[in-house]
Amino acid sequence: MQEKIRYHLRWIINSFILAGVIIFIIGMYYEVVKAGIPYQDPPLELQIKYAINLGIGDILVRNGFVIAVCGGIIRLIFGLICKKLQKK
Repeated sequence: MQEKIRYHLRWIINSFILAGVIIFIIGMYYEVVKAGIPYQDPPLELQIKYAINLGIGDILVRNGFVIAVCGGIIRLIFGLICKKLQKK
């Protein structure tokens, strides 16, 4: 029974890490491809579009990085706890 619980907890934690990486990649897409290099002397509409895409990309990169790192830390702590419990 405990192995089944450990397996599912690992699966959930790995899902958080994967979700963070996917969100990070989508944010990079927004910053690099959608926003891209700013235009030289653009009209107001293009300035707004660039600012929106850059803002979305910045938020997604930051949140994806935080989610992936926190998931990795939780996975590390969970692994250490499981090793300590197996020794007993």
